[in-house]
Amino acid sequence: MTGKVVVLDSGYESYCYEKKIFADAGYRFEIFSGERHDRAGKMDMAKDAVGLLIRHTEIDEEFLQAVPQVKAITRYGVGYDNLDLAAATRHNVKVANVQGYANHSVSDHVIALMYACTRGLLQGHNSLRQNFGKPPVKQVMEFHDKKLGIIGLGRIGGTLCQKVLPLFERVLASDPYISDERFASLGAEKTELEELLAESDVISIHCNLTDETRELINADRMRLMQKKPILINTARGSIVNLDNLYDALQSSTIHSAGLDVFDEEPPLSNRDGLLEHPNVIATGHYAWYSTNATVALQERASNNLLAMLQGRIPEDCLNSVDLLESE
Repeated sequence: MTGKVVVLDSGYESYCYEKKIFADAGYRFEIFSGERHDRAGKMDMAKDAVGLLIRHTEIDEEFLQAVPQVKAITRYGVGYDNLDLAAATRHNVKVANVQGYANHSVSDHVIALMYACTRGLLQGHNSLRQNFGKPPVKQVMEFHDKKLGIIGLGRIGGTLCQKVLPLFERVLASDPYISDERFASLGAEKTELEELLAESDVISIHCNLTDETRELINADRMRLMQKKPILINTARGSIVNLDNLYDALQSSTIHSAGLDVFDEEPPLSNRDGLLEHPNVIATGHYAWYSTNATVALQERASNNLLAMLQGRIPEDCLNSVDLLESE
């Protein structure tokens, strides 16, 4: 055997693919079966592992010191804000995520939330008998003469842009890390964030959570939203200040919100007011999910981890390539 690989965060229906490829490569494969927040238990199980597959477990300096044999970690998913990349690099641990697997599922979910918000679908369902034949919300916008603003024009934001171009009059996008050529190829109008917030009737967030983007959408930025837009967030909950969002909903600064992500997950009782607000449609962080996407996610995560354990650098590797090649 060449070592042990551990899944620290279970929850998928099957791990047949992972078991097979790691067994075929000579690795022992195990799944942590304890409680989600049992950090000590996870450290103990992973102390002799060489590879980790994670979802929400926080991997920081303390954790890495407790698992000295780990050589590579892959996160099931795109975001990696629960993983200290700098600390992993210091410990010579290769890290990868899984990019591109959910472009269609997330963008489909965004479109569903947009329509659900403007058409008042949840409110209409809940008041069907009392208000039959009447619109459940006063302001029902049509998208054909409206502007959509996309914050983050990466894989998911770009896929959304391509899908909604025929639906909206204009699509604005803000992303300082994307080339002018990509904006042009997607048909999005490159726009500064402040202008996008002021001009958009619908706003959808698709950036990673970083120090730069944490609470990017706060009270000051919400005051720029002159069109009282629909706000959709399927990226990371902490990109939006949820207290400020609740206040904006209460004061009708924005039309409504479609939320798939929260600052604490599952959301705590302090978010009950937000979740129960009549102009909020909330889903439980499953925008990424589709039958196709979950298969692609598990397969690519496993392949990425195996590649790194075997000394190869997959496309999704997040560490410095130069650093890894110098080991």
